[in-house]
Amino acid sequence: MKTMKWLIKREFWEHKGMVLWAPAVVAGLIALLTLSGLLLGRDMAFEGGASKISVELGGAARDTTIAMLADVYMAFSVPILLILGFLVFFYCLGALHDDRRDRSLLFWKSLPVSDRMTVLSKVVLALVAIPLVSVLIGIALSLVIAVLLGISMAMHGVNLLGPVLSSPAFYLSPLRLIGLIPVYMLWALPTVGWLLLVSSWARSKVFLWAVGAPLVTAVLVAWANKIFGLGMPQGWFMENVVSRLLLGVAPGNWFLHSRINPQALVQEGAEHVRNADLFGASWSTLGNPVLWVGVAAGVAMIAGAVWLRRWREEG
Repeated sequence: MKTMKWLIKREFWEHKGMVLWAPAVVAGLIALLTLSGLLLGRDMAFEGGASKISVELGGAARDTTIAMLADVYMAFSVPILLILGFLVFFYCLGALHDDRRDRSLLFWKSLPVSDRMTVLSKVVLALVAIPLVSVLIGIALSLVIAVLLGISMAMHGVNLLGPVLSSPAFYLSPLRLIGLIPVYMLWALPTVGWLLLVSSWARSKVFLWAVGAPLVTAVLVAWANKIFGLGMPQGWFMENVVSRLLLGVAPGNWFLHSRINPQALVQEGAEHVRNADLFGASWSTLGNPVLWVGVAAGVAMIAGAVWLRRWREEG
């Protein structure tokens, strides 16, 4: 366990710019742009003065706005979550290939560390550390923007910050976002396994092998299906194989494979998807057999990456 801890720390130190600073810088820029927009008065589309705003947000409308802001303000973290998919993808793509390319593999093999533990440390960084850091940065960004918006609206005569901060949903929303990390880990496992397998095998052009091989295979399968009349449903291979190999690291991809439309979660009379409903729908995808087939395939590909790392030392 202590060895694994130091391996994960080593991975984090080597990729600190990707894991920590990239999402942090993007979050800082978004917060700065938001603040600039608020200072310039371009953040609100309200017409008229403060008295008109107060009237528009009075009574039931005000209560609805407070409930909505307290429930969905985590949506401000979406840009960071989008970046998360790219970070995990490109980290896994070079995780094992870079060790062979710069010959550092020979150094690490001289240490009393097994190939299995080395590969697993990279899996942990990809599936746990990077998502957790990105989610925490996204939560911090959402909190900052929510407070800035509250202060700005208060300056226009509408005090929503206090009621929003006193709402239980305000504190449950970030916890639910963190609670989606296990769901993300399971759905991302096939992509992580595939990218590590290619990273441990390809001598060069890792990206072309990782992306091109599934796409070319999909074209050949579609051609064979059409020529020989195999009767395979149109797009089945793209959806259940290519998509799982390449898009699994994109947060929310489970809705694509589970046939769950987030808009269908909007309750009658509501104006947005409730955070709790989105959270429950995400966890319900764990009952989908497609998920567990992908998990088994991901574990098998990670095992293949361990075997390849053990026997392939050349760059």
